[in-house]
Amino acid sequence: MTDFFDALETRSPAEREAAQMAALAAQVAHAKAGTVAFAELLKDVDAAGVTSREALAQLPVTRKSELLQRQKAARAAGGDAFGGFSALVRGPQMQRIFASPGPIYEPEGAVRDYWRAGRALYAAGFRAGDLVHNSFSYHMTPGAFILESGALAVGCTVFPAGTGQTEQQLEAVTELRPDAYTGTPSFLRILLEKAAEAGTDMRSLRKASVGGEACPPSLTTWFRERGVEVFQTYATADLGLVAYETAAREGLVLDEGVIVEIVRPGTGDPVPEGEVGELVVTTLNPAYPLIRFGTGDLSAILPGTCPTGRTAPRIKGWMGRADQTTKIKGMFVHPSQVAEIVRRFPEIRRARLVVSGEMANDRMTLQVETDCSGPDSFQQRVGEAIREVTKLRGEVEVLSPGSLPNDGKVIEDARSYQ
Repeated sequence: MTDFFDALETRSPAEREAAQMAALAAQVAHAKAGTVAFAELLKDVDAAGVTSREALAQLPVTRKSELLQRQKAARAAGGDAFGGFSALVRGPQMQRIFASPGPIYEPEGAVRDYWRAGRALYAAGFRAGDLVHNSFSYHMTPGAFILESGALAVGCTVFPAGTGQTEQQLEAVTELRPDAYTGTPSFLRILLEKAAEAGTDMRSLRKASVGGEACPPSLTTWFRERGVEVFQTYATADLGLVAYETAAREGLVLDEGVIVEIVRPGTGDPVPEGEVGELVVTTLNPAYPLIRFGTGDLSAILPGTCPTGRTAPRIKGWMGRADQTTKIKGMFVHPSQVAEIVRRFPEIRRARLVVSGEMANDRMTLQVETDCSGPDSFQQRVGEAIREVTKLRGEVEVLSPGSLPNDGKVIEDARSYQ
């Protein structure tokens, strides 16, 4: 596939960056003026000055836990169900409200392809006239509507299969002969296995866009062996499309409507390209203008651009969760506390807190990469900082730079629970 959803996908990286940075200042100003939450969170920020990634990195990260807390507080006070984050009001401009676990409520604006999923489906080979079997849930959560709106934007027809009722879904596949599937990879596998058992013909289904859970290369190969090319779509209810897989199968290309940073877990500090960290997203959606929204997911930026000709940056894909909060000797230790310790020592390049031992006999060791000489004094000072920040005693292990694995872990729980 060498054609594209629109001309934005093949802009030069410099053109894209200039356009997004110009839009960023306007979005920050809009978020401050149009939402109660960001009017407070960004009250001391001069929006006109937020025209670079360096300026963006100075703004606070808003994580999903904070969004949930603000929504709950507002609802308890009889106020806004969205916690002051939505720029929409009920009526023609807000066509649906969804609920994600928490519950967290999300608005849907009344615009075509509100979540921008059409770009991902087009990259997966979906084309006008295709019939799409959509097995995401149509109940409360927006997953089904995210993919349906994208399919409609491409020009597809959608069968709203929803979840469950496997036998009826197989019957529909047999009689309607869909060209494409959207849903979780696990349910697609169930459908294909049940079809094989029943002798049901699913050969019409040749492509799929999957999400909601991991789809490792081994499973992608399993689908290909059965005639289905599966592509991953990374989207959330809060942000819409974040990234999508292409025919190149080299990471996920970032959507044109988001600005993505990779930061050190527990902080808002961007990490060097290629290093694993938390995915933080600023959306350019005016209806729900989330600024530096922490997804809690780990990923890393890949070098270069996609061989398909799409020029947006790429991420490796989902690499785990960034929230590594761990209870040690009855007390919670957070990644932000590890970051606080590291901030006190400029000579520390990277660090990882390793929790070991057996139950009721926890031990923690802060492994630090440093060129520091005089390790005895250094280790003592770092140990004192551990005690001061976490209220727990910990050992310090000095490592040479490059010793720690590049996996985004700030806290590693290596305890034995047997």
